[in-house]
Amino acid sequence: MSVRVRETGGAARVATGPLGRLARLRGRSFDEVVVRSRQELAKLGERLLSTSGRELSDDAFSSAVAPEFRKATAEATAASVLERLRAASRGAWPLGAPTFFPAVGAVHEIAAEMERRYPGDRRELLVRAERAADGEFALLGLESVSFGWPIDWHFEPLSGKRAPLVHWSGIDYLDPEVAGDKKLTWELNRHGHFVTLAQAYGLTGDERYATAFVDQASAWLDENPPSIGIKWASSLEVAFRAISWLWALHLVAPSEALTPRFLLRALKSLHLHGRHVQTYLSHYFSPNTHLTGEALGLLYLGTALPELSIAREWREEGTAIMRDQVASQVRADGVYFEQTTYYHRYTADFYLHAIALVGATGASVPEEMERAARALADHLSWITEPHGVTPLVGDDDGGRLVAFSRREPRDFRDTLAVAAAHFGVAEWRAIAGDAAPEALWLLGPEAHAAYVALEPASDGGHARAFADGGLYVMRDGWRTGDAFALVDCGPHGALSCGHAHADALSLVFSADGVSWLVDPGTFTYTGDPVLRDVFRSTEAHNTVTVDGESQSVATGPFSWNRTATAETAAFVSALGLTYFEGSHDGYARLDDPV
Repeated sequence: MSVRVRETGGAARVATGPLGRLARLRGRSFDEVVVRSRQELAKLGERLLSTSGRELSDDAFSSAVAPEFRKATAEATAASVLERLRAASRGAWPLGAPTFFPAVGAVHEIAAEMERRYPGDRRELLVRAERAADGEFALLGLESVSFGWPIDWHFEPLSGKRAPLVHWSGIDYLDPEVAGDKKLTWELNRHGHFVTLAQAYGLTGDERYATAFVDQASAWLDENPPSIGIKWASSLEVAFRAISWLWALHLVAPSEALTPRFLLRALKSLHLHGRHVQTYLSHYFSPNTHLTGEALGLLYLGTALPELSIAREWREEGTAIMRDQVASQVRADGVYFEQTTYYHRYTADFYLHAIALVGATGASVPEEMERAARALADHLSWITEPHGVTPLVGDDDGGRLVAFSRREPRDFRDTLAVAAAHFGVAEWRAIAGDAAPEALWLLGPEAHAAYVALEPASDGGHARAFADGGLYVMRDGWRTGDAFALVDCGPHGALSCGHAHADALSLVFSADGVSWLVDPGTFTYTGDPVLRDVFRSTEAHNTVTVDGESQSVATGPFSWNRTATAETAAFVSALGLTYFEGSHDGYARLDDPV
């Protein structure tokens, strides 16, 4: 492999500043002004009319239930929903069609397959469940994090900060003096460990795990009034939390710990979660994975809770957003538009969950969503290094949508296994290997059996240009010890480039099963402003640094003052040689421009 790099002159772009803000304000569409105004009025109404901070009343919940499902009391309605969940756990669907994933009716088969084929993953899952039941968590690269006991859902243990219990819109969560590293508090409150507890109950039948889920969820409901606190400040976090609750409720449905009274409280909260997400969709705030993740949350809620009058609206709106966002968020070559491999993985997960859920109900899956999932997975297969890890190009937040199994942060093969199981692609099966507990839980035993039976096949290609995303892959082959290189010559980012790094023309390289030249990843978003800038600087990446300056200049944790423009001059692969040549103009701004 041969890599030649040129750095040439050119004009730098000014992305921020008063004139930039004024230009963006003037350029806002009528629809954007309407949406933003409506959301601001909703916040004001919640604060002034005291509609926040109160659990939904029984009467209000009953009014939110469709008349054909409404019983004499709110608790009786919850009891009816509980019977439906328990029927689903037996593989029956009382409403005539599935309303959730097939795995919930095949937990016994999944438990047997986990013990037979994935004993290590099973042991690790049970260890995580035991620790979660005791209030100890592995989050965002930290192997053992405690938030006190009973769990303090508002606490950030690294800084000792405790976010204020005020309306969410009044919390400056980007200020570490206010919230510490808010990502850590958010990650706890995504409640991914509720899914782990529910899985452990399904694997063992041990009521301790179901009881731990119900007890912790009840405590969370007691201590987290609607719209109060940092847990409501991001609609994406609200959507993820709702998805975790839905999985946990379905998996623990057979347990006596899940009572109609508790389920009623959970349903009330889930209804408020859905209303919050729908009201504060990130159409213009963060129309990236925030928007698609929120849409997925609406799709989950609208599918899993058909008793709610608004269920169909949520289902249709969530599906429409995910379908329509394909054109803007997934480039023609399958690269995620923000130029980050971790958020690429997130987006692949979103679309794989969506098409699996829609398909499970017997509804028609939009062709755009199927195409997006396939393209995202195809790119993911190419950027997976021969020994199974993926370079962390651009930002990564370390979180997961639903983690049915746990792997090292750079191992994305479980996502690829789900894609291989769904689409039946033998090349992806060869790369994903045994990273398939995710497919077993998400798609069910039948799809997993098809994955296992799929004969692995090597793609055989040695080079691939993802020209729209500006990522160029070179590899000797697809075996563990083969050499691999990835060159980044793409756009700096998208939108405000909030998740971009100053990494134009950077290179990652692995050989003999070892990553030799690595991308440093992210480390932190808002916990430490200095380290935030260090990890996204040019000096932290495998590319040329001039005069100790970064090629692109950051201003704030999610914005840039100047950005480099990269351009590919050549990418040729023939006769056993792969050659790349590219340039960028990031140092044209210097007094002696390069």
